[in-house]
Formats: sequence, C-alpha cells, structure tokens
Amino acid sequence: MSSAVRTGPPPAVAGQLLDEPIRGILVLLVAIVTFSCSDTLSKYLARGLPVTEIIWLRYTTYLLLMAVPVLRGGFGALRSARPRLQLLRGVAMLGSSLFFISGLRLLPIADATAISFVSPMFITALSIPVLHEQVGTRRWLAIGVGLLGVIIIVRPGTSSFQPAAILPVLSAASWACAIVITRKMSGADGIVTTLAYSAVGPFVIVSLLLPFAWVTPSPGQLAFGALYGLVATLAQWLVVIAYRYAPASVLAPLTYTQLIWSATLGYVVFGAFPDHWTFAGAAVIVLSGLYTAHRERVRASERAP
Repeated sequence: MSSAVRTGPPPAVAGQLLDEPIRGILVLLVAIVTFSCSDTLSKYLARGLPVTEIIWLRYTTYLLLMAVPVLRGGFGALRSARPRLQLLRGVAMLGSSLFFISGLRLLPIADATAISFVSPMFITALSIPVLHEQVGTRRWLAIGVGLLGVIIIVRPGTSSFQPAAILPVLSAASWACAIVITRKMSGADGIVTTLAYSAVGPFVIVSLLLPFAWVTPSPGQLAFGALYGLVATLAQWLVVIAYRYAPASVLAPLTYTQLIWSATLGYVVFGAFPDHWTFAGAAVIVLSGLYTAHRERVRASERAP
C-alpha cells in the first residue's frame, strides 16, 4: 500500500477495541508524521533506484518484521477462510505502492499526497457493485466535488499539467480496492493472517519483477531502504493501534493533517513548496472527504439498533 494515510479505518484492524479517544488521536498523529517521513524516504530513494526495487526493500523489511508473529503462530497463520480475496487484497495494496512511489518520482510530495486523498470517493463508488450499498445523491455530489479538487491541482489542458498526476489517482483507486475487499471479507481472518498475506503475496510478486529493473544499491541506499521499510511498517502498526483506541469517526478528519507534514518535509528536504492551486485543490478534496466521512457516520448511526 502507499504510505499516505487514508481516511477511514486501515485494511486490517483486530483485537479488543478500547474507548480512549485522546490516546487514539495522539497515536494517529504520530503515525501521520511517520507516514510523511516514509514518503520522504521513498522519494529520496527514487532518485537512484527503480520503483520495484524500492518496494522490494520495503517488503523485505516488512516480511522480516512479520516473521516473528507468523512463526509464533505456525503455518496456521497462513490458513485463510478467503485466500483468493486475501491475495487480491495484497495485489491491490502492492499496486497502490507502485503507483504512489512512481508518482513521487515526478511530483512534489504535497501534490501526490493531496491527490491520493480521493480514495474515500473511490471507496464509496466501489461499495455499490461490490458491497451492494446504497449511495445517495449527496454522497455522489461529494465525490464530484472531490474529483473537482483533483482537477484544480493537476490543471489538465494547461502548461502546468503533468501526466504523472494520474499515478496518485491510480494509487488511491488501488487502495480503495484493498479497503473494499477487506470489508467484503468481513473479519473472516485474524490480523496476523491478514498481515501475513499482505507481506508474503506482494513480496513474491515484486521479487518476480525485480530482475527486469535492477540497480545494484550502494551501502547507503541499502541503509535508507531498510529504514524506509522499518518506518513504513511502524506507521502501519501505529494506525492499527490508533483505531483500536478511537472510532473512525473521530480519527478520519485528522488524517488530512498529513498534507501539512508532506508540504513541510517536501520543502525542507527537496525545496519544493506547493503553489496556491495545490492548496486550493487540497482544500476542496479535504472538505469533500470530511463530508463523505460525515455521511458514513450518519448511515452507521441509522443502521445501529
């Protein structure tokens, strides 16, 4: 999956749910900073290494970190009630990473992050054919507004347009597929099984792609690659922990603070500061996402007994 934080709960949340919203908020804020750092590391690595190699380094680290809980549970951790959906989910998360890091090679971090926040709109759209949910007029209007925000940022038809801007959109669509598949599995497997499939499946796929684009990394690049994998994995775990302490309705709006960190780190590390169009488009996307989250909360309360 891409490093950008998305609105809504992460693809795999399990364990006892606690009612400590302040702690959940604090943990998520740390996770958001960590995600922004991982994006910065991946963009730095993309200057000298192919995207598939960067992702391979990330998943190698992820796999090593996951080896302990998987081996502790034995091979039973790889037994899934929905193996095909687990594999499909892993492919979707890998696609999200591939598209997002490919976009980071050519786009400022803030731009790529802002565009990728259209994922809630894709989740809403996919929930109709996959989950058979009903989507009302207001939510469709919110989707349209969010896409308008993307258009404001990428400005197609102008000299400022970069074709690479489509890559974060594809990343958001892939991430939305992973979320919808997770919802469709509806807790069929435990978190260790889900995380194991998230590690093993994408690792095998990207390992097969690795020989087609290989650059021998320097010791420094290997060190940064390992750090990137560690930071990205840590960020994912922090998000899982945060959503165990507080509900999505409380945490979802905070994910948009990643735009602040992305803009700050992009400027400090790469000297790239977002222009006024990026700020305007990001504001539209954020407002659309917040309204979509609000409608999700309303629908959840209506379904509650």
